[in-house]
Amino acid sequence: MDATTTPDVYYDPYDFAIDDDPYPVWARLRAEAPLYHNEKYGFYALSRYSDVSEGIMDWRTYRSGRGTVLDVISSGVAIPSGLVLWEDPPLHDQHRRLLSRVFTPRRMAAIEPIARDFTAAALDPLRDAGEFDFIGNLGAWMPMRTIGALLGIPEPDQEIMRDNTDKAITLRTEGPARRGAIKEFVPPNLEMIAEYVDWRAEHPADDLMTELINAEVEDEDGGRRPLSRTEILTYISLIMGAGSETTTRLIGFIGQLLSDHPDQRRRLAADRSLIPNAVEEVLRYEAPSPVQARWVAADTEYYGHTVREGSVMLLLNGSANRDERRYPDADRFDIDRQAGHLGFGQGLHFCLGAALARMEARVALDEILDRWPDWEVDYTRAVKARTSSVRGWATLPARTA
Repeated sequence: MDATTTPDVYYDPYDFAIDDDPYPVWARLRAEAPLYHNEKYGFYALSRYSDVSEGIMDWRTYRSGRGTVLDVISSGVAIPSGLVLWEDPPLHDQHRRLLSRVFTPRRMAAIEPIARDFTAAALDPLRDAGEFDFIGNLGAWMPMRTIGALLGIPEPDQEIMRDNTDKAITLRTEGPARRGAIKEFVPPNLEMIAEYVDWRAEHPADDLMTELINAEVEDEDGGRRPLSRTEILTYISLIMGAGSETTTRLIGFIGQLLSDHPDQRRRLAADRSLIPNAVEEVLRYEAPSPVQARWVAADTEYYGHTVREGSVMLLLNGSANRDERRYPDADRFDIDRQAGHLGFGQGLHFCLGAALARMEARVALDEILDRWPDWEVDYTRAVKARTSSVRGWATLPARTA
């Protein structure tokens, strides 16, 4: 039997039925095809924790500079400077050092009360409504508002930017509709962001946008230079999009899992000190960003097979997080579990916004439990989001009484 394919095991990241519940397929990949090859879309996939963890760390073999989404890599499109998620060293390191200043402990401490105020403002009008939507009433709003406040973008335009980002990553049909058709990758919202950058350059303030306008990076020769206009615009688009999209899905998974496990929800309502670890277990159990694509820069061997330079590899961190070789009883959701995970990646491309996402998820759950210690998701009206980069709910209504 071929170690990379079996007659009756099939994984397709564009198949909506698989995306609804990929875990049975991923379990079979781990057991039967730990190095999987999909001939239809021309990619390989690693699904076991040990392989995925090593692959994420090995940036020399698995490169991000051509994109980290399958259809973008396959298109061969050029990536604009400043999109740090899609860069390799040394440029990645220059940009990451700068962006790391966004998510300092001081800044997180300063922005937590803002996130809490946004959460309270979203939930208070719904106290007696009998239901609320984890996405429509909170997940799609609080992270966007928090990032917008960090950047200094007025609230009316935050919603437009969020909707533009959703449109840019949404899959309209099963399969990569844009495959082979992408001529140029343009981050969303650049025209709107440019207007704000131009205005802010003339009217500086104590916000992140002003900091980016005035920032300098170190060149390869050791000198310093200001960010280019393209880098500034791309940075802001990245922070606005990535900083809200994954947290939106994380809040949805919190609602889903604690509805499905009411005993654990009630423990959290009674003891809020358990919330941080519960958030980590949600990230392990349902990673909002469960698939990382990489371009293979050198021949590499797995299970007696060679993956050739120029191939595309999918590192299935969502599968790795459920690997029974790593986690006892891996398919059981347990807020007491003390275990690391790959929900935010690791190494060079560990999620820069991890501290922000954790804080926002903790605040959201704490505020929800203050108002409704009990809820039940109405799955008959819930809708999944269909995107090329994240996984989760588009709507998740829940009954609170």
